[in-house]
Amino acid sequence: MHPRIEEVLSYLDTERTALRDAVELVTPELRDQSPGANRWSIAQVLQHLVMIEKRIGGGMTKWIADARAGGTGPETETSSVVNSLPLQLIADRSKPRSAPEEFQPPGDADAASAWASLEQSRETLRAAILSGDGLALGQVKQPHPVLGPINLYQWALFVGSHEARHAGQIREIAAELNADSGKAARAN
Repeated sequence: MHPRIEEVLSYLDTERTALRDAVELVTPELRDQSPGANRWSIAQVLQHLVMIEKRIGGGMTKWIADARAGGTGPETETSSVVNSLPLQLIADRSKPRSAPEEFQPPGDADAASAWASLEQSRETLRAAILSGDGLALGQVKQPHPVLGPINLYQWALFVGSHEARHAGQIREIAAELNADSGKAARAN
């Protein structure tokens, strides 16, 4: 496996572990509960991540197939790609962002199903990335609605940093739900 592919997959695995750890902060019975009006539940956050990852996984599959068919050459670079995108800026929760309507999760999402779907979407994304192993994916660019044209390594890194952003959101939700749950227990 090319070092750049290995680096990207490792980054995705690290961020997925952090997401899982964030979800585990809340008991399963609270994961479908919204922490307040007009706020996403953990289940909805997970469903949003599924929607994004499915779209990007499908795009990667197509973009890599098109690159291969178009004669994209072999990858000759071995330098790190992790710092080629402002990952911390993407993950930063100090600036609120609203998801486009097409990526708004349904209100009836359940965390267990959303997590299972997220695992499936990750397998699709991994398969897409691995299908490009050996190709110069740094030369293949596609437009991102906020970041502009980014290469396929960066698209994969975006998935991880977007997941990191929402792991932070889940930790915030967990703190609120766990505090509310503790108050309710003390009131009884």
